[in-house]
Amino acid sequence: MTVPRIPSFEHRIKAQAYGLGFDLAGIARLGVADGAAAFDDWIAHGYAGDMHYLERRAELRRDSRLPVPGATCAIVVALDYGGRQPSGPVARYARGDDYHDVMLDKLRALHAWIESEVQRPVPGKPYVDTGPILERDLARRAGLGWLGKNTNLINPTLGSFFFLGSLFLALDLAPDQPSATDHCGTCTRCLDACPTQAFVAPGVLDARRCISYLTIELKGDVPADLQPLMGELLYGCDVCQEVCPWNVKFARELAQPAFIARAAVAGKDAGTLAREIVSMDDESFRAAFKGSPLKRAKLRGLKRNAAVVLDNLALTAEAAAPARAPHGRLPSLAPRTHTPSDQLPRPQNPKR
Repeated sequence: MTVPRIPSFEHRIKAQAYGLGFDLAGIARLGVADGAAAFDDWIAHGYAGDMHYLERRAELRRDSRLPVPGATCAIVVALDYGGRQPSGPVARYARGDDYHDVMLDKLRALHAWIESEVQRPVPGKPYVDTGPILERDLARRAGLGWLGKNTNLINPTLGSFFFLGSLFLALDLAPDQPSATDHCGTCTRCLDACPTQAFVAPGVLDARRCISYLTIELKGDVPADLQPLMGELLYGCDVCQEVCPWNVKFARELAQPAFIARAAVAGKDAGTLAREIVSMDDESFRAAFKGSPLKRAKLRGLKRNAAVVLDNLALTAEAAAPARAPHGRLPSLAPRTHTPSDQLPRPQNPKR
């Protein structure tokens, strides 16, 4: 008679994480980050721009044992936010509710379940994008994927349209095998498609030229030479993910209700949304974007971005005006920002 195999505690933890709604889960042992030297070099070159908080807590990022004293492992999770939605002026991740709140609630529930299983308090802390953690480095160590040339973590069955979170624990758990293989091959679609050419080299992003940085993290004016390159992008940028063959093949439909686009941005073209933001006061801004990732840029930053978008739309219309189509109709003003998906290469040796 075959004796049923009893699932390990690690297996049950990951099963519980999936039960809570996470799309990926793995376990990593804490220690010196594999990407510590690359991170130091990135900071030294000034590629972080105005994000000085990255440098201030750099010593904690270099060694994942330091942020939570006593912690020995991390349960690393991913939550998909849907990569099949149409492109738009707001990046896909920011159209619904704030992912920090959504993921932290799930990680706290996972922590509580673990404590109930071991029947004792387990010191630990959840992190979602705000702590001194090199999240992608830790996720690679937990076996969730590899670091693509666009610096995003890519999973061979999910692509890269997902959030990362981690639960640090003072608990002895067997780690998963790190992702050791880079499946990007010779593909450079993400590097070539970047509207501002923000990639210094494969895997090296100069944030000072990245549209996500310019529209979210930058506090001052957008440099004049980069403003036309922003096009109709008002908050964030998905271009380097949209063209990735792993997303073309494996990106999923939006499944999390919390990330459905809210009324303030849903279905609105860049001009409409930009004009509405320009006309907002503090009260209407708070009402429209309560609990939204867009609040990070504050109303001042969103108005700056909206002004750039409106200028770009006006320039596009002006340039197109003389080239009238037959019967006086204007050609489409929507620029193509990347290669159509049907012309992209297939992923190299994808794992099904």
